[in-house]
Amino acid sequence: MGATTEKGAVLPAQSLLRFITCGSVDDGKSSLLGRLLYDAGMLSDDQLAALARDSRRQHADAGDVLDFSLLTDGLDAERQQGITIDVAYRYFHTAQRSFIVADCPGHEQYTRNMATGASNAELAVVLVDARKGLLPQTRRHTYICGLLGIRQVVLAVNKMDLVDYDPAVYAAIAAQYRELAQEMGIVEVHCLPVVALTGDNVGARSSRMPWYQGASLLELLESVEVTPFRAADFRMPVQWVNRPDHAFRGYAGTICGGRVSRGDEIIVQPGGQRARVERIVSADGDLADAADGQAVTLCLDHEIDVSRGDVIADALRPAPVADQFTCHLLWLGDAALLPNRTYWLKIGTRTVNARVMSIKYKVDVNSQARLAARHLGLNEVGYCTLGLDDEIAFEAYASNRTLGGFILIDRLSNATVACGMLDFALGRSANVHWQHVDIDRTVRAASKGQHPLCLWFTGLSGAGKSTIANLVERRLHALGYHTYLLDGDNVRHGINKDLGFTPEDRVENIRRIAEVAHLMVDAGLIVLVSAISPYRSERRSARELFGAAEFMEVFVDAPLEECERRDPKGLYRKARAGTIRNFTGIDAPYERPEAPDIHLLSSGQRAEQLAEQVTAELLSKLDNSGTHP
Repeated sequence: MGATTEKGAVLPAQSLLRFITCGSVDDGKSSLLGRLLYDAGMLSDDQLAALARDSRRQHADAGDVLDFSLLTDGLDAERQQGITIDVAYRYFHTAQRSFIVADCPGHEQYTRNMATGASNAELAVVLVDARKGLLPQTRRHTYICGLLGIRQVVLAVNKMDLVDYDPAVYAAIAAQYRELAQEMGIVEVHCLPVVALTGDNVGARSSRMPWYQGASLLELLESVEVTPFRAADFRMPVQWVNRPDHAFRGYAGTICGGRVSRGDEIIVQPGGQRARVERIVSADGDLADAADGQAVTLCLDHEIDVSRGDVIADALRPAPVADQFTCHLLWLGDAALLPNRTYWLKIGTRTVNARVMSIKYKVDVNSQARLAARHLGLNEVGYCTLGLDDEIAFEAYASNRTLGGFILIDRLSNATVACGMLDFALGRSANVHWQHVDIDRTVRAASKGQHPLCLWFTGLSGAGKSTIANLVERRLHALGYHTYLLDGDNVRHGINKDLGFTPEDRVENIRRIAEVAHLMVDAGLIVLVSAISPYRSERRSARELFGAAEFMEVFVDAPLEECERRDPKGLYRKARAGTIRNFTGIDAPYERPEAPDIHLLSSGQRAEQLAEQVTAELLSKLDNSGTHP
């Protein structure tokens, strides 16, 4: 038999509960978890002996007192500082239930680690030091728990021995926290006073606090009712196409919502092809049906185009499809989020290019106030609009965590820089469609007798970009080519007049220039762009707008000292004097191209020589394409 809850429901034996421990630093999370493992009988004699040795080594004056935090604080840095840095996962069980627990770090700079632990949890154990009460990090962790869909919290008011087991102290903290949890959407809060070090109210009820009549922490965890999150409609992201031989084709994945049966009609999204399920193959053989959480391979009654990242859904109740959304975003990157920078977005099994189009507001996690913001820093939460290069099948995070939760990945470092929760699709994403036109770039290019492309000149101010680009255009024009020069300074007099020189504005400046250049290439022109374009990420995004043979990056490479010596516009002098801020090369970075198509060393060479070098390489490319005026 399983355990009986307060409401009389019977839990199945060995049901699994995933939970996290979190709170501010030094609240005693690791000690509590270590003591919980001890009281659950999960430590062998060898482990206890090793713990006793480590405790004596760590605390020479503590006698035979066991430091249970050493069981979970495995990193040397954690033991030396007495804090938790990484997320420590532990498995344990009792006769009533099995548990997977994530011990999350308390320091603010490790909030991203805490979010990782919370993303798969069903319940959170939040610790508060009875002497300190609710701290900013307690509020931050509670907010993130609510944001990530955790609806039940156990508040453990720890170190009650240091406040003489005063029930008034406990009652005040519990009342404050219940009010906070309600504000953040936490449905149910269980409160109890504990002393993690000695085990009071951890594994058994404490005689030192007779005024507390509730369950111990372990009893509470064994009996608490947690309703598993279940999405209603059938959804299965395709992980891979299963083709062991020519006679078998199936689509493998883990069902993330609803149920599917043999004979059901399905739709593949976002493409929209339909078929019926002929077989449901699992590790245990063919099944008549399968439900949420099961890993299966679906075989269909006829072949259709299905690939990794597609979503197989109930044909009668398909998932929404869109490419623009509103979302909550928790920023995890050390470098700030810059709107309109391109990142990879991974949702389910699909990866697409994405950019944060705007930050509607960021949230003060202490007061929940909505603040204006132009960027997000480490551990900040914002409500944003998100745009993707391609449509995806999705659900709101509140309805389906798999198809509503996503991460953003830096395309240069491959680091995960954000986690997000989709809210709803923007209406304009469904109302804007590509309009077919009969005259396309091929026809336009043919009428001009040339191969359209973009020459992108990048380099420091004063390196000679505009001078060289102007000479190249003159040469091409004399040869009969149809060209246009987009100079960074000139563009700022018009379409980019509203932009300054902050990192956010620099990203948007290059995005707009690249989009205009793309339209001009589509018109059949050879476009020359001269712009500092200091960030690799934006130059890469610009390149990706064009075909493989339609973009050439030209790095005009001059030492900073030489550019300062030239200083044709007097900008370096102003930057050194502090009258210009965010000037590239002085107090703003320039990220050198790693593999430019053309590398010009401008120091010591005349601009005419460098222009001839570019023109010769361009004409060679045009010769190979067979397009000359």
